[in-house]
Amino acid sequence: MKKLLTALIKPAVALAVFAAATASLAADKIPVLASFSILGDLVRVVGSDRVVVTTLVGPDEDAHVFEPKASDAKNLLQTKLMVTNGLGFEPWAQKLVKSSGYKGPVAVASQGIKARSMSAHKGAGTETDPHAWQDPTHVLVYVRNIAAALGKLDPAGASIYQANSDAYAKELQALDADAKTQIAAIPQPKRKVITSHDAFGYFGAHYGIAFYAPQGMSTEAEPSAKGVAQLIRQIKKEQIKAVFVENMSNPKLLAQLSQDAGVTIGATLYVDALSKTTGPADSYLKLMRHNITQLVAGMKQN
Repeated sequence: MKKLLTALIKPAVALAVFAAATASLAADKIPVLASFSILGDLVRVVGSDRVVVTTLVGPDEDAHVFEPKASDAKNLLQTKLMVTNGLGFEPWAQKLVKSSGYKGPVAVASQGIKARSMSAHKGAGTETDPHAWQDPTHVLVYVRNIAAALGKLDPAGASIYQANSDAYAKELQALDADAKTQIAAIPQPKRKVITSHDAFGYFGAHYGIAFYAPQGMSTEAEPSAKGVAQLIRQIKKEQIKAVFVENMSNPKLLAQLSQDAGVTIGATLYVDALSKTTGPADSYLKLMRHNITQLVAGMKQN
């Protein structure tokens, strides 16, 4: 009987020790709060198993219209680092930091990137385009900034963060080279695309593609009837067939526009948010590959 009890106790003790070690390991991870899903993915890549990442605006959700809740303020107070995109993408972030009483560091991933300026909605001056991640060469800057912020917070892991950043940089460079090859095969006059809102400025500038959108850079903007009519005339005149809706946009406007212009909407693009894990764009690299494939296929029809 004693031998039986000993045999039973040993596995139980081993399980208890394992559970305690696992809990200790989880407790040692640095809690990081990222403003939106794409940024959350980049933090996970750089931080690997030394961080646990929470995102405020999740997959398939729209950061432009996000409104923080009391639970978000609570999550922020429990984090050691907040990572934002900057460039005016999260106008609510500063308010959240102030209202929550958070005193920790805030890393701006886009710091050091030369921002694009574009005409504001309805022609009211200019505004900063915050969608810098649409150019993969800018994401090289993002991951370096994230690595630096994590290294400052966790000096013991600084070399790991740097190594992860360097390894990811090679993947970004390979992605960029492949995209350039695919797009170069499309004649310049065919490189025209219609999307829901004006989020592809950096992508278009980097790869030589003209993007048009009925909405401005924010999905909150209401397009003018004059602007939509002008876009329809342009679609017909230039015979643009590459028309796409985005995962976090209301498709009704573009559906009406494509109907009036006599074109078919292509596959969903992922712009300001990742897809859910069951979708085709649950990481930044997958998002970019998916968008490039769909855009190239669409432009070939122009």
